[in-house]
Amino acid sequence: MEHTTKPVVVLFDVDETLVHTGGSGARSWKAAFDQLYGIPADIGAHTSAGETDPEVARATFKGVLHREPSDDELDRLYAHYLLHLADDIGTSEGYKVLPGAEQTLLNLGQAGVVLALVSGAMEGAARTKLIPANLNRFFLFGAYGSDSADRAELTGIAIEKASRLHADLAPGQVFVVGDTPRDVEAAHAAGAVAVGVASGHYSIDELSAAGPDYVLGSLQEPFPGL
Repeated sequence: MEHTTKPVVVLFDVDETLVHTGGSGARSWKAAFDQLYGIPADIGAHTSAGETDPEVARATFKGVLHREPSDDELDRLYAHYLLHLADDIGTSEGYKVLPGAEQTLLNLGQAGVVLALVSGAMEGAARTKLIPANLNRFFLFGAYGSDSADRAELTGIAIEKASRLHADLAPGQVFVVGDTPRDVEAAHAAGAVAVGVASGHYSIDELSAAGPDYVLGSLQEPFPGL
């Protein structure tokens, strides 16, 4: 399916699409579990790339404590996680903006495209991760793991928010940019155009297998529709 027209809205994932945090998120989950339960939990042992923060928290909790968390327990975990992340992100040695990200955002904004975030991270975490790169300034709104643990549903929420700015917006006028097959699947479930970027843990071939409308090696490549 070819989409040659300029997108009206572009929704960007955060982790491994715009920035690499240098392990800041994993360190902050580990600290939160250690502070609350005395267990320095490794989220990598219990989760995979593209999962939402609620999925990460629940799966890791179950993996290390061998029971389901209560809502109150999750609330406390999120609070500790966010506080640690806010401190860690500013000193994370491996933190970097991914190649082409800022220029792509500038180009889209100058073309009159509405920019927003669609991230499995909690809203506070997603915004915090963009602070060292000063990228928050590009994004009008977003939908996050704090809106839904289901990535397809939160992508739909982002499109619904966008439709409040553009009353006659069609989902096919919305491009969703992400680095995992989950991003691609969520975009299609919401009726949007999926743009896979091989800037994270998945290769171009692995992303292509998920059936995106476009695949980029990085955001240094020309953006579809511009």
